[in-house]
Amino acid sequence: MKVLIANRGEIAVRVARACRELGLTSVAVYSDCDRESLHVRAADEAWPIGAPPARESYLDIGKLLGVARKSGATLVHPGYGFLAENAAFSDACAAAGLTFVGPSAASIRLMGSKTAARDAAIAAGVPVVPGTDGPFAADASDEHILAEGDRIGFPLLVKAVAGGGGKGMRSVASRDDLLAAVRTAGSEAASAFGDASVFLERLVVRPRHVEVQLMADSHGTVIPFVERECSIQRRHQKVVEESPSTRVSEKTRRAMAECAAAVARSANYTGAGTIEFLLDVAPDGQEHFYFLEMNTRLQVEHPVTEMVTGIDLVHCQLRVAMGERLTIDPERALTPRGHAIECRVIAEDPDQGFMPSPGRVLGLTVPHGPGVRDDGGVAEGFEIPIYYDSLIAKLVVWGESRDVAIARLRRALSEYQVRGVRTTLPFFRWLTEQPEFASADFHTAWLDGVLAARKGEPFTAVSDADMRAAVIAAAVHAHAMASRVSGDRRSGQAGASAPASKWQQASRIEGLR
Repeated sequence: MKVLIANRGEIAVRVARACRELGLTSVAVYSDCDRESLHVRAADEAWPIGAPPARESYLDIGKLLGVARKSGATLVHPGYGFLAENAAFSDACAAAGLTFVGPSAASIRLMGSKTAARDAAIAAGVPVVPGTDGPFAADASDEHILAEGDRIGFPLLVKAVAGGGGKGMRSVASRDDLLAAVRTAGSEAASAFGDASVFLERLVVRPRHVEVQLMADSHGTVIPFVERECSIQRRHQKVVEESPSTRVSEKTRRAMAECAAAVARSANYTGAGTIEFLLDVAPDGQEHFYFLEMNTRLQVEHPVTEMVTGIDLVHCQLRVAMGERLTIDPERALTPRGHAIECRVIAEDPDQGFMPSPGRVLGLTVPHGPGVRDDGGVAEGFEIPIYYDSLIAKLVVWGESRDVAIARLRRALSEYQVRGVRTTLPFFRWLTEQPEFASADFHTAWLDGVLAARKGEPFTAVSDADMRAAVIAAAVHAHAMASRVSGDRRSGQAGASAPASKWQQASRIEGLR
């Protein structure tokens, strides 16, 4: 049985490895600039799908289905990002007789609308943050918007119905700021998602972001997992994820799990999904949680759940897609073993406002040792393109306790080196030394406040030794490239776009043209 991996980078490598472990044949796709990428090497087959811009390659449903047909793939794993939560893609796979490794298009549509998902949660008896009863257009009358704001109370959030990743979201401290926030959020949402509809929601001060991973099969079984804490965020984007949360009691853990399962059942859900909650811990220690949204795909941070449960979530996804029943012990899924933390190593320059830092990876030193996992998506010599998310790897550590995990993370970060491009590694080395990180005394707005107070202070200074290493690595790489060009000219080889068994020859020559 063949699995088409409709994605690239780290997650495509992850899925390819899982396929091999299950005895399945993996089929990768790649754009022109990804010809030499790690996911091409990791898969059993690799097929070209077009020019670098995503709309001409990884987002082109017709091309993806064409590869599935030509390669003989019967399952399609969308990874995360790109088309992973695209109902039209799920529908197209079904129409082509392919099995989409994920939920049905109906479930994706239901949970893809924040207001519809909110209604489903309410119908399932799950608590939600007070807010508007439904969406409204960003150009609604001033009177209607202000009346809704007064009813909910301030501070509040303006959120795009079709939003995500912080786009189309604005916090509003007072009535005077509401109209401008609604118009701006609607305009941003229209540009990013093609839908300017918004809704209002009460703003919980100093909240924590806690989410519950779940897995559901086609036989009615829904398994919720121990929660993940994702409260360390920059501009509403998750930066560090860990499991379990240090602020969730056993009682709340089980209540969240029951609510997550209830939402999944209300959506007739199958596959991997995540229910996100807002956690409000009162001064007296009382815990209140509210449904935020459901992500109808595998999350970037799924490895921390795997590390504390010992359950391979991608294996589960593939088995469920093939019609198998889940045989996971519910108690095992809900009972954490130790503590896991994940950092996203990204080609961004933290000293320049986290601006993207594309370029060639001239050197790569990955940490190893007990409890250290590196889910990488690039190899030494790979050119990080400007067209896609610049995630290099996910560094995940595990320890018997959170303190042990933090010590292990600091050690791993000190050993991790990426030469040739700027990365978020210096930022994480700084972050893990912050007292609030060590004590887990943070909330979703904590990091933005700390970064604002730094006023552009650099996270690192390049040492003379680092500079010498970079220069040497660049010289070695240039010499190697020159030797390859000379050798290729002598051999007179021609490029080919074909299976991964020939990827080195084909991608090398094509890349030199």
